Amino acid sequence: MGESEPVRVLVVDDNAENRALARATLEDEGLAVQLAATGEEGLALFASAPADCVLLDIRMPGLDGIAVCRRLRELPGGADVPILFLTAQRDVDTFDRAHDAGGDDFLTKPFRPSELIARVGAATKLRRMAVERRELYDLVRAQRDDLLRLQLQKEQLVAFLVHDLKNPVNAIELHSQRVSRDPGGTERSRDAAARIQSEVRSLLRMIMNLLDLGRADEGRLAPARGRISLVELFDEVATAMRPRAHENRLVLSASANGAVVNAGEPGRGGLMVNADLDLLRRTIENLVDNAIRYAPEDTAIAVTAVTREGGVEIRVADAGLGVPPDQHARVFERFAQVGVEPARTSRGLGLAFCKLAVEAHGGRIWIEDGTPGAIFCIMLPDA
Repeated sequence: MGESEPVRVLVVDDNAENRALARATLEDEGLAVQLAATGEEGLALFASAPADCVLLDIRMPGLDGIAVCRRLRELPGGADVPILFLTAQRDVDTFDRAHDAGGDDFLTKPFRPSELIARVGAATKLRRMAVERRELYDLVRAQRDDLLRLQLQKEQLVAFLVHDLKNPVNAIELHSQRVSRDPGGTERSRDAAARIQSEVRSLLRMIMNLLDLGRADEGRLAPARGRISLVELFDEVATAMRPRAHENRLVLSASANGAVVNAGEPGRGGLMVNADLDLLRRTIENLVDNAIRYAPEDTAIAVTAVTREGGVEIRVADAGLGVPPDQHARVFERFAQVGVEPARTSRGLGLAFCKLAVEAHGGRIWIEDGTPGAIFCIMLPDA
């Protein structure tokens, strides 16, 4: 591969759409691309004109990617060509099989075009490094493989924990409901049951946030849209969150296009939005929960929605210390620490989930200065 020659990439994938996306992405970067729909065709193309990099699907009819990789390594020019495996299976066993077959990298489908460009570029650069610095290359590659395998193990552990936590948490909520409905219960026991239910709902939100953040990382966070009445949704949220607000001596109010929502007395129809009911409910609950944590006693939290040109704007306002303007973007990062106590901080995943959920709807989320306090704003498009 001379300095003036384009990098040659061989894409072997039985899915025509994947091949077309890879070709369009790589050719836009000036790379020369060859396509093969089967493992046999890929081997024949490489034997006639060895490529500088190979993108190889793992699951294919006939020769699968693992078998193709092993045969490629035996062809002239195939011993050191970078081979990047493409797979929808993100697990340790698949990674180990790809690694043992001689694969150099591991890219999960559906891939992002920017990630594909970066990984192909890194692979070809590493190959050039390997010519002069083989020992250093082997060390870097081993460290990267160890880190990736550790990351996959961590993701699997988190997934197992999240799924296994849902059952006992649901059981706690069920038993707390039985206590709260027990005709022989005392006022104290019913109050304790209500507090347990409030904390269980918070815990379930955190569990679902973790699940959805994982889905977003894999490109699988797809809203199931439907027509939603914001009056009814605000009523559900207010009913669930108002006891906790009262416990913190806060007044929680909600309105949609000026119509006041009374918790426990749901309206019908009114302002409508096209969205995923569960994702939008948890987004608003996370924003209200965030406001409750930082609003001072004897102040108000207001949830409002108004029709705007091109969509609906939802706002959650509190009278807390607010967020410094230069930190508005950082509060939506995972585990971000913003400011110094007693200023507002973000220690969890709630606001990160809100950003991903809103953007999955094609909307945007931002912060405005409430003077005092902060106003978290969401704009959801009509369609």
